[in-house]
Amino acid sequence: MIFPLKRNDDETIVNMLASALRRDISFGILMPDQKLKIEALRQRYGGSNHSMRETLRLLSAEGLVEATAQRGFRVTSATEDDLKDIQLVRCEIEKVALALAIENGDVAWEGRVIAAHHALQKAEAVVASDPDDLNALQWDEACRAFSFALIDACGSPRMIDLQRKFFDQSRRFRLALLREGRIEFEQRMVRQKKLLEAVLERDTETAVTILVDDIVADLQA
Repeated sequence: MIFPLKRNDDETIVNMLASALRRDISFGILMPDQKLKIEALRQRYGGSNHSMRETLRLLSAEGLVEATAQRGFRVTSATEDDLKDIQLVRCEIEKVALALAIENGDVAWEGRVIAAHHALQKAEAVVASDPDDLNALQWDEACRAFSFALIDACGSPRMIDLQRKFFDQSRRFRLALLREGRIEFEQRMVRQKKLLEAVLERDTETAVTILVDDIVADLQA
């Protein structure tokens, strides 16, 4: 088991279990539409019946798991229509959030964006040369961190929450492209550098345009 069963803090257990399941859904270890049985998940990941059920409810709220009437839980589907819908929602949310962040962000925010971009560029260079699971996981987390840093000065906790939810739903599509060798890293790095420059110059129109292009390219390489 990944986690010991004896823990006093139920919330901590649920968060740890959710992180493990979220990762395995993103990497395709838990496949789209796969049924998720509590006992089998407990044997694999640890936790109690209660903590695993709460974990699945949390992932259901995030859109990664679906609860079916009297049929338990299953991994959410990953069809072409799902991809298009996630892409649409991400573009609309992140356009507004980035514009607000550029308007409201201070020097400290700029520093966080620069740091996240630097970490992403390093992760991209590593995974491009050796896309093993560990490097892929570190690259995926760097993508996530840069995406979040761009909008975290938008001033809307609800918008940030929505962006995180739909970003997490998009991760398995991007990781599938990575496994298939279909990501153009040089183009990504150029795009992200231009995006950073536009953000630092407070050029909202250019930044938003590049961001949308990056989201589309990121999911349909």
